[in-house]
Amino acid sequence: MQALLDVILPVFVVIGSGYLAVWMMWFPQTGVDGLMRFTQHFAIPCLLFSAISKIDLGHTFDWALLISFYTGAFAGFMLGLFGARLVFGRDWEDAIAIGFCCLFSNSVLLGLPITERAYGADALASNYAIIALHSPFCYGVGISVMEVARARGKATSQVAGTVLKAMFSNALILGIVLGFFVNVTGISLPAPVLGGLDLIVRAALPAALFGLGGVLVQYRPEGDWRVIGYVCLVALVMHPLITRLLGGVLNVSQGGMRSAIITAAMAPGINAYIFANMYGRARRVAASVVLLGTALSIVSAWLWLGLVP
Repeated sequence: MQALLDVILPVFVVIGSGYLAVWMMWFPQTGVDGLMRFTQHFAIPCLLFSAISKIDLGHTFDWALLISFYTGAFAGFMLGLFGARLVFGRDWEDAIAIGFCCLFSNSVLLGLPITERAYGADALASNYAIIALHSPFCYGVGISVMEVARARGKATSQVAGTVLKAMFSNALILGIVLGFFVNVTGISLPAPVLGGLDLIVRAALPAALFGLGGVLVQYRPEGDWRVIGYVCLVALVMHPLITRLLGGVLNVSQGGMRSAIITAAMAPGINAYIFANMYGRARRVAASVVLLGTALSIVSAWLWLGLVP
């Protein structure tokens, strides 16, 4: 119960404040759109750039940790894809969008603050290792499978070009790539640049959490309840469970296991809806899953924190 009160609820208080402010019309929806544009295109890419440019790559990138997390993520994608197709009778393109909802956990807006509040800022190195590959991996899988399904005679080079263009027009991926570049080359940034970057980074998570609450006001959980429930089960239970079991087999460190399981147990993020909207597929399911999954994360995160050693 203490973890629920001290670790999880403060994060959701900020999300709830954003939701209430927009719902009561104290904060305009246009303001939320601008706030999310700032966080997604500037503040969070700066946060990822700053973190990845400073971490010890050799120490932080534990392949057992990454294999455990991403095997669970890919298994979630496959369960979502084939469950939507074979159990719920959705067409292949809808099924891919639904699979993406099971794949893309909210590693930044929920995973980072909950892990930090539970275990301290020093515990975030493994989170950043996961996040560094998260957008490239998830978008790479989702876009590749969708473009193959939609190819209908397109050359392989055209499909590959579409995938790369979509990935490298994503600000999060650009921030990650630039962070790796600075880390590997050892470039020293001027002190005024680092100071300004630090100011932006400190604003990233609180602003993004408040904005997330405002965004969720737009979504309405309606229709497709069986599919929505199935996606929440895969995202909040199966992904962290597979990660936990495989992490045990591969002897992932205690700190790495904590970061991997908590990140895996987070609800599908806004990117799930962005992906569905990009292709015009399963948008109602994606929107509902983001809203309900985020609410259910209060309970799932509390339970998984109790189960993580």
